[in-house]
Amino acid sequence: MISHTDLSSPIQLPTGKKLYFASDFHLGAPNFHQSKKREQSIVRWLETIRTDAHGLFLLGDIFDFWFEYKRVVPKGFLHLQSKLIQLLEQGIFVVLFTGNHDLWMFDYFKRELSVPIIRQPISLQINDIHLHIGHGDGLGPGDHTYKFLKKIFTAKIGQTLFSFIHPDIGISLANYWSRSSRKGNATKDESFRGKEYEWIYQYCQEIEQQKHHDYYVFGHRHLPLEIPLSEHSRYYNLGEWISQPHYGLFDGQTFELRTFRN
Repeated sequence: MISHTDLSSPIQLPTGKKLYFASDFHLGAPNFHQSKKREQSIVRWLETIRTDAHGLFLLGDIFDFWFEYKRVVPKGFLHLQSKLIQLLEQGIFVVLFTGNHDLWMFDYFKRELSVPIIRQPISLQINDIHLHIGHGDGLGPGDHTYKFLKKIFTAKIGQTLFSFIHPDIGISLANYWSRSSRKGNATKDESFRGKEYEWIYQYCQEIEQQKHHDYYVFGHRHLPLEIPLSEHSRYYNLGEWISQPHYGLFDGQTFELRTFRN
């Protein structure tokens, strides 16, 4: 299995090859049956990109909950993992970002699949185009309660204390919290109320003032978006896969948001 590409250096995209972006699969939600159908759809999509993909960026909340105990990982999602292995063996690199639902990823995917785990937004140069990408949770103004909770969840002491809970109990508690969080944010996530309420957009504006990027690509919002930041810069949100599968495609010059038709 190949090692991942060096993200700190410019990526030269071969002629005819593309980069793909997706986020917010939320595998595991809301139940086994619906999650399994979604996983099958994701695997079909991944099969379609094999012919021209150079790399795949998964921008967080791929799982509705994920916690790696020392000797235990959540059960299931083997079809997705098997398909990722096929992509890797074909020479397609895969990069996995953590989201707010699966921030407790540690070294499982890096050790077993040679897939790097990224925890913060990063900037990339692809050919001569600059992108800034990440999941999107806790960025920009507002959401102070979550930002406080994230500090607790990502602290070593918090992770250690949770690891003392039996996996059957810990994962059940986390799944309950995840469902409650998703229901509470459902209405807000599904509507666009103006750029002044789009915290990721405001974060992108701040970054753009510091350094120019041609494209900003994020998830988390659960709403597919394309919003200009300036004449030469745009913010995209990838939406989610629970109700309306969307993904991003970059051909070396142009980024576009697409819908996957099963």
